[in-house]
Amino acid sequence: MAQDIVEQIKSDVNNNKILIYMKGTPEAPQCGFSQATVELFKSLGASFASRDVVANPELRAKLPEFSNWPTFPQVFINGKLIGGCDIIHEMHERGELEPLVREALKS
Repeated sequence: MAQDIVEQIKSDVNNNKILIYMKGTPEAPQCGFSQATVELFKSLGASFASRDVVANPELRAKLPEFSNWPTFPQVFINGKLIGGCDIIHEMHERGELEPLVREALKS
């Protein structure tokens, strides 16, 4: 079962240009960090996929091992872990996030 969840993570990361592993859903975030991350991507007009780690305890347990990142949300762009809420917002403030998002969505 654990291998199945790792394969699902790999598939999700590789098959979604922008993917947010978060607590809750974009419509109903279950933590402020997840909400702030979703709001930022929405403000950029960026489409993204999401996975609710609260609804899937096995995913919540295995993802930090896979990504080597302990907290949520976790944002992946073009198959690469970018970081969590703080890093995403810092990148946005420095003008680095939007070009990365635009490039991902046009590829």
